[in-house]
Amino acid sequence: MSDEFFTGTDWEQSSGPIVSRSWDVSADLWPEGAASERGGGNKDVLTDGMHPVFAVGPKALRPINMTGVVISYLADNDRAILNIADGFVIRNLVANVTDYDGGEQGTHLATTFDQSLAIGEPVYVDDSDPLAAGVTLSRSPLNNYDEANPLAGYLFYIQTEYDDSGIGGAGAYRAWPIVVANSMVYTEVAVLLINDHGISGLT
Repeated sequence: MSDEFFTGTDWEQSSGPIVSRSWDVSADLWPEGAASERGGGNKDVLTDGMHPVFAVGPKALRPINMTGVVISYLADNDRAILNIADGFVIRNLVANVTDYDGGEQGTHLATTFDQSLAIGEPVYVDDSDPLAAGVTLSRSPLNNYDEANPLAGYLFYIQTEYDDSGIGGAGAYRAWPIVVANSMVYTEVAVLLINDHGISGLT
């Protein structure tokens, strides 16, 4: 399990669409930093070459925050370029937690887990303390303080997971759904990003 935001050359799983915009990391993006505002939940400090998915804007907006994936980061002015386009596909780590307990302040542990990750299941930007450093995505619509998480997108195919993917014949190396343990698991999967917060009736 990585202890930093997702890196590597294969984070892009589609060539577009691209809508790139610049953001002030400290003022506009979360979850990022050495620890959460409540004193726990180490995340990670963004550096160049990392490609986490972040929520944009005040946490008070949750769950209707925009979301996007970091394309590049410039430490000199603490600016990150995010792709906020609907339909872009990335590779990232997703936690299989779907619920946290409602215990006393500070306990709020992960209690329920998705043991069969399936194409099309929703994925959220999750700032929960129990998530490992480097992980901003989970299957849980609420964080461990019962606050609604912004929708990031949906589980999707990595390019090489399609059957008969182009010249050369079958390219699938992992069958869906992906079966995982009944515990916190961080799985490297593709996510189809979307900026629809997924809640009807809000104006």
